[in-house]
Amino acid sequence: MRTHALILQHIMTHKTRGIVLRAIKYGETSLVVTVFTELFGVQTYMVNGARSAKKTGVKAVLYQPASLLDMEVYHYDQKNMQRIKECSWSYLQHETMSHVLKNSIALYMMELLYKILKQPEQHTDLFYFCEDALQQLDKAPAAIAANFPLFFTLQLSHFFGFRINDIEPGLASADTLYLDLLEGVFTADHPPHLHFIEKEEALITAELLKIMQPHELDQVKLNFQKRRLLLARYLEYYALHIPDFGQMKTLGVLQEILG
Repeated sequence: MRTHALILQHIMTHKTRGIVLRAIKYGETSLVVTVFTELFGVQTYMVNGARSAKKTGVKAVLYQPASLLDMEVYHYDQKNMQRIKECSWSYLQHETMSHVLKNSIALYMMELLYKILKQPEQHTDLFYFCEDALQQLDKAPAAIAANFPLFFTLQLSHFFGFRINDIEPGLASADTLYLDLLEGVFTADHPPHLHFIEKEEALITAELLKIMQPHELDQVKLNFQKRRLLLARYLEYYALHIPDFGQMKTLGVLQEILG
């Protein structure tokens, strides 16, 4: 009886929400989908027949990067590749999937997540933050959406233990101000290396760090050049703190349209 119970336990399905990070074509009709799940962290799923015209149940459109899903999955701790029993949208993003800027931002967010989510372990606080961020992006007016990549990049680092420290009182009005990207701190002293942001960009960063909700992002007025510069420096910060971070493939496209 004990053995039979263990077998049943192993074939149980689990209901979980998920965020699609990427989907890769496999064979003629299948997909290999990487999903950040609420219950199991980042997981890889084989979805057979997702791209088949004859398939009426599972649709490839469900597995576009940044899709928010309700899933029923088979989960085996010892396997690298899992299976999905049932799947549907938990939240249908109308604008993100059709709006060029929002779609580019969402793809950037998913690539950044994919790069830093290394282990398949539950990380519910991060999951809820990312799920909410995607829903907020979908609803956001243009002024907020344009600053969204900066907000997401700065906030995401908090969950991985290398968030930039808030600026100390008095430093904002100092004659000199630097954001040391190696140490993640604001300082009045010139860092002894090249990885830093100076006065104006440092002050903007301090302002962005104070924002806890996306709807406040329209308070930060930035132009095209400033957004591009700051995003590149924030990704430099990631590269300094995450081994083998590499280059962001989505960055070039995003910077072209980040007005």
